[in-house]
Amino acid sequence: MVLKRLVVSLNYRLKEDSNLLNLFSKWRRLHKYSACAGNKQNLYDKAFSRANNTPEEFWAEAADGVVWSRKWNKVLDNSNAPFTKWFSGGEISTCYNAVDRHVEAGKGDNLAIIHDSPVTNTIEKITYKQLLQQVSLFAGVLRKYGVGKGDVVLIYMPMIPQAVIAMLACTRLGAIHSLVFGGFAAKELSTRITHAEPKVIVSASCGVEPNRVVPYKPMLTEALNNTQFKPNKCIIFNRPGFDKAPLNKNIDACWEDEMASTNPVDCVPVPATDPVYILYTSGTTGIPKAVVRPNAGHAVMLNWSMKAVFGINPGEVWWAASDLGWVVGHSYIAYAPLLNGCTTIIFEGKPVGTPDAGTFFRVIKEHDVHGMFTAPTALRAIRAANASQEFKNKYLPFTQFRSLFVAGEYCDHETMDWAKENFKTPVLDNWWQTETGSPITSTCLGLGMEKYPPPGVAGKPVPGWNVEVLRPDGKRCDPHELGQIAVKLPLPPSSFSTLYKNDERFHDTYFKTIPGYYDTMDSGFVNENGYIAVMARTDDIINVAGHRLSTGALEEAILENDDIAEAAVIGVKDALKGQVPVALCIVKKGVTKPESQVIAEVIAAVRINIGPVAAFKQAVIVPALPKTRSGKIARKTIAALAVGEEFTIPVTIEDASVYPAIKKSLQTIGLALDS
Repeated sequence: MVLKRLVVSLNYRLKEDSNLLNLFSKWRRLHKYSACAGNKQNLYDKAFSRANNTPEEFWAEAADGVVWSRKWNKVLDNSNAPFTKWFSGGEISTCYNAVDRHVEAGKGDNLAIIHDSPVTNTIEKITYKQLLQQVSLFAGVLRKYGVGKGDVVLIYMPMIPQAVIAMLACTRLGAIHSLVFGGFAAKELSTRITHAEPKVIVSASCGVEPNRVVPYKPMLTEALNNTQFKPNKCIIFNRPGFDKAPLNKNIDACWEDEMASTNPVDCVPVPATDPVYILYTSGTTGIPKAVVRPNAGHAVMLNWSMKAVFGINPGEVWWAASDLGWVVGHSYIAYAPLLNGCTTIIFEGKPVGTPDAGTFFRVIKEHDVHGMFTAPTALRAIRAANASQEFKNKYLPFTQFRSLFVAGEYCDHETMDWAKENFKTPVLDNWWQTETGSPITSTCLGLGMEKYPPPGVAGKPVPGWNVEVLRPDGKRCDPHELGQIAVKLPLPPSSFSTLYKNDERFHDTYFKTIPGYYDTMDSGFVNENGYIAVMARTDDIINVAGHRLSTGALEEAILENDDIAEAAVIGVKDALKGQVPVALCIVKKGVTKPESQVIAEVIAAVRINIGPVAAFKQAVIVPALPKTRSGKIARKTIAALAVGEEFTIPVTIEDASVYPAIKKSLQTIGLALDS
């Protein structure tokens, strides 16, 4: 009763005093969480219920975690679904929240960025105060060349701090950045330049791979020669220790020279629903498809997720071992850690080969990493090197390491069990997409989920994500029944608001097939305890004599064989059963068995773990699999190769030279035959 009277008596003053309103909102939030602190597991249940039943109240409280230039008029406007608007009427600066406010709070000497580059044998550390200086100066450079609120800046850079500085400088001006993955060659880069029409392009002299130097500037020049659109200026960062890029005085400018002659600029707040960035999805062909991320929803949810989902506190060290060009890099290298006042690691290297399979162990140990995010592919590569005992002896025990999150593809339980044993920490799967901007499902450590999920699932829905598994008729699937994973609208704040320059495609691609839902285009199941298992992209489901089987389940069964390091399953046409599975397997180093014996044991493992229903009788040994640079296996191209169909190798494939060897192996079982 006392609390109710206090609320009533404050109502009038709260309407008039925005500072008091902020303080009261924060007190109310802390009171709610402290009230249930005695039962940690209930934190998740209560948060999930509130986020789905009273989303306006839930996300308004989360929004108190960032600083607003102007408060919103309406938390959630879903009047034109699926074009949902969050915090409409509000104004915010993402850059201020990621950098300035930490310096103003007296934390300027805290580390913001650690750049660990084994390919150049360098480590650089940048404090928040230093980051603020660099970002505000580079924002001055961008403004000099005409960049302002709502303009697009295209960033084409390797894994270096200057890429993040350029991103933040754009948000400082209220501009929109489009960071293009540095591995794209000139053709794909020119397509994105034509579509985005950037006022300025920011690039570097080169990137560095384990065995080669990648010429960024020449590729940018070629890309500009292939498009009629021309930016105002291209600003080029010359990497220390490498040859300087030749500059065209008519269009190019030197990063170092410009920074030395400019003045810093302050943050420019923008409407909450304005884009913070556009990001082209991997494997784009034809008309580019770029997701649009709104400023406020993005800042609110990413700031909230660092603690609530990943359990990382301000001042702690976080490492997302991904690339800035992918959504993980945008969300959890560049933005979420800085919004939350953490130290983020930018890693320029590989899980193996820079210089060895102990790199991940070294980085965790050397930088006192508290939490990490990587792809299962990276862990499989380390596991395949068969040297984990050596590195465990060298680097363990870790002093701060609490959790290892994996995402990007299905994580088989063999890889997960191996990682738990070798990194001596919980390994937690989570699932999300470029479109969603943050995890859809996870084990939410900051919400008291101390009971870790069983192998093979990707956690429970994160608060705000109302996930359902549906049959083709739209009815909910029974527990463990394979179906289409969809999310009931409205989507939470971090989600994309549209596709750049294509509202119609946004609607028709994601929301038309299942009215009232977001179609994730992934298939999986929910178990009796509410955990979600994501088994395959919907296109990767194999229909064997009417039985729908996921490639993920088949691959996990294959990996029960201790000789197999990695596997990919495809479906090929069969006159009797419609489709039958075929497996491509990579054998671990040091295995001396004949290939025929390994294949026989693989087939037996699937029969034991899946059953005769799989009709699994064919497998081949291959030296490598075609993967995108984000770690996903390109099963569609393998399937097309197997049946002799024409296909185009996606531009995101890291090593296209693996296809001839795969073709040769498939020909031994009567597939991939030349016509």
